[in-house]
Amino acid sequence: MNITALFRVFIVLLAVDAFSAVASAQQKKSASPTNQTKKTTNPTDQATLLGQFGEWGAYKATPGGKKICFALSKPTLATTEPAGRNRDPSYAFVSTRPGEKVKNEVSVIVGYPQKPGHDATAAIGSVSYAMYTQNDGAWVKNAAEEAQMVETMRKGADLVVKSESARGTKSTDTYSLKGIAQALDRVAEECK
Repeated sequence: MNITALFRVFIVLLAVDAFSAVASAQQKKSASPTNQTKKTTNPTDQATLLGQFGEWGAYKATPGGKKICFALSKPTLATTEPAGRNRDPSYAFVSTRPGEKVKNEVSVIVGYPQKPGHDATAAIGSVSYAMYTQNDGAWVKNAAEEAQMVETMRKGADLVVKSESARGTKSTDTYSLKGIAQALDRVAEECK
């Protein structure tokens, strides 16, 4: 695994931890005194929530002193075929890493190791994008389409990601795009 792949894995883990902290904080706010959740470690030591916009959060972090910013969401609907198959949580990301001159890199975590050599797909309305897969992650296959995909996401209602596990389980994750434009604007403001 090369350095870029390792860095991507780190970003994903950082983002998942940050998203979990926000979800945990929201659960604690709504929990009654008799139904408190367990205290978890605070991943915001690594990532800072810049703002929550609809279904999308904007975050920043500085691993190894290098600034990264990302918009993150979890699916509003996740299905598997056959139904009921277990998998880890899924997330969609749009990352910016100024030190590497990377802006608006779209990626997803699907929650299981994917079928080797099998592309995932991401669709916004009638527009579809091929995504190459590695382990449980997927990235836009044609980097030249990435800017177009981000613009389509800004204007769309839902992002639908389809993938297949190494064991043949097919998944469909639907992400609401409500708030992505504002989250991306906040990310751009923070990571110029």
